[in-house]
Amino acid sequence: MSTNNHCESARCHIAVRVPAAKANDMVNSVLPALHGKTFDTTDTIYILDDNERLQGLVTLPHLLTAGRELTLKEIMITDPPAAGPEDDQEQVASLAIRHGITSVPVVDSEKRFLGAVPSNSIFQILRREHIEDMNRLVGIMNVNNKAINALEASPVKRLKSRLPWLLIGLFGSMVATFIVSRFEHVLESRVSIAFFIPAIVYIADAIGTQTETVAVRGLSLTNTPILKLITGEFMTGLLIGLSLCLLIFPFAYMIFADINLAFAVAVAVLSAGTLATTIGLIFPWLLSKVGMDPAFGSGPVATIIQDVLSLLVYFFIVTIFVI
Repeated sequence: MSTNNHCESARCHIAVRVPAAKANDMVNSVLPALHGKTFDTTDTIYILDDNERLQGLVTLPHLLTAGRELTLKEIMITDPPAAGPEDDQEQVASLAIRHGITSVPVVDSEKRFLGAVPSNSIFQILRREHIEDMNRLVGIMNVNNKAINALEASPVKRLKSRLPWLLIGLFGSMVATFIVSRFEHVLESRVSIAFFIPAIVYIADAIGTQTETVAVRGLSLTNTPILKLITGEFMTGLLIGLSLCLLIFPFAYMIFADINLAFAVAVAVLSAGTLATTIGLIFPWLLSKVGMDPAFGSGPVATIIQDVLSLLVYFFIVTIFVI
């Protein structure tokens, strides 16, 4: 089995020494045939035909509990999920999770069995992808096995890996500042309006980050139509926003004794929650549709979009109800 840490296709994780048998083999003959042989993984027995094409598989626990006089054909999982040798390692791990299997068979274009990606490789893939996603979500680029341990890199390398998306964030903060400046007359008329800007921006960021974290990995593991996912996330954001706005309304009214301001803040929080969850899902999905890793820039870029929209909504609402 290959140990190339820089390779991200199924081919690089294939274990070729795996148990194989024929569909007509008896259960009581398979286990003795495994004795004395060395395998890279033994959790699954792969059923092949005379042309080495994959017909099915039997897990070792199932084999051990099956009737001794049964044939493998009678107990095997037919038409099992399989990966191609050039499939991305993340797709391989997703197959294992979706279908509840511990190792993933790899076949060529004619369904000839090449080997399997074993469970230990799947665990390594999931861990590596998780670390990369977490780095990318916070805007660290060019993540590889040497850069994962970012604390050991030189300051210059750390700068190169972290700065690019932060520059986008800086530009976004300038846009946010410009928006606030356009509503200077609103702030001058009611200084109390400014007091809630940090809270609304924070709420949008926090809700959006939750959604992005779930979406980045979840999009690769689900077959649910995107419209259904967006609808579900929109409703989730609506419920979160409603819960928070009901909590902040009495607080704002108690502090400033202004029901219009309290209402405007509550509606802004409701809108911020709904927008943040929707953007937090749509943005990673759009990145994946154009062939980019959905984790790349999702955090920094989506955060800026959420901040700008939340500010626009807030000032729009206070302009209508307060000024």
